[in-house]
Amino acid sequence: MANEPLRGSGPTLRAMDGDGVDEVQDPDPAPDEGASMDRVLTLPNVITIVRLSCLPIFLWLLFVDENRAAAAWLLAALGATDWVDGYLARHMGQVSTLGKILDPVADRLLFIVGGGAILIDGSVPAWFAITVLVREVLVGGTTVLLGLMGARRIDVTWFGKAGTFCLMVAFPFFLAHRSTLGWSDTAGVLAWLFGIPGLVLSLYAAVLYVPLARRALREGREDRLAGPPASPPGAPV
Repeated sequence: MANEPLRGSGPTLRAMDGDGVDEVQDPDPAPDEGASMDRVLTLPNVITIVRLSCLPIFLWLLFVDENRAAAAWLLAALGATDWVDGYLARHMGQVSTLGKILDPVADRLLFIVGGGAILIDGSVPAWFAITVLVREVLVGGTTVLLGLMGARRIDVTWFGKAGTFCLMVAFPFFLAHRSTLGWSDTAGVLAWLFGIPGLVLSLYAAVLYVPLARRALREGREDRLAGPPASPPGAPV
């Protein structure tokens, strides 16, 4: 999940955050704080890069080694560690501009590459995987478009977070169901127990974001028309 944005009255930063566009009002940073936001080599960023680098390994396990069990375990681990980089960034004071962009990109790639690969493998029903992938592509494209158009922040809803979690659990179970694991039948049941609620929640969240996106875009335009806030009395110009 994305790194926690800072709030305040300073310059605006925009970054993708899963299902929404973050418009982040940073406090006026001290010189060292501003420098920390520009850091590239941080532990959370390294973890995000490691998660991304595991996607080719997942594809190799699935299509070259034809080891669905190992691929399922790896995909489950990548999904389970989704929150780690954001948590560390907030609690270690290592929130960075790069991390705010890189983390949600990793989440989208995890869904699109992982879900697409399992669809090609045939381990998940086509209608289910295609619905999830279309939703992810639409949300990701809309997120980028809103950011380019200057929309204000859209908070990720509880429905979106819950749907994402359930789907991240469901896809590895679908893969495990077609593997040689001894509990493959149980995995098939669990895949649907998480998959159906996850799909419903994620689609409902996408519907909820439509009016939120319109309002965020309107408020972003109003902010640009209003211009920068006036300097307080006695403040340097």
